[in-house]
Amino acid sequence: MEEILIPISLFLAIFGIVYLYFSTRNKERLALIEKGADASIFNIGKRSGSAWKVVVLNLAFLLMGIGLGVFIAHILETYTSLNDGTVYPAMIFLMAGLGLYVGYTQTKKALDD
Repeated sequence: MEEILIPISLFLAIFGIVYLYFSTRNKERLALIEKGADASIFNIGKRSGSAWKVVVLNLAFLLMGIGLGVFIAHILETYTSLNDGTVYPAMIFLMAGLGLYVGYTQTKKALDD
């Protein structure tokens, strides 16, 4: 019986969060419209299809950073006496962070143009 309760409770939690988000957003928009706000304010920040470009660019740099981290960790493990239990996580996190930073700067530069 407990096996079925976990997926049901997970579904209900996700449904509750989504329902709360959309109902709150709808009430807020209706209140703004009743006060006489222009409906075009809801379109601010929406660019024509550039959101997926940002995600793909950041994901690409993240995955390149992880791959480079594994490669550097393997080189360090092979040619030095460093412990492989610490070299791999350290290099993966370091290079993944560097990849995310590069992705952020490239995204910022691409969106400013």
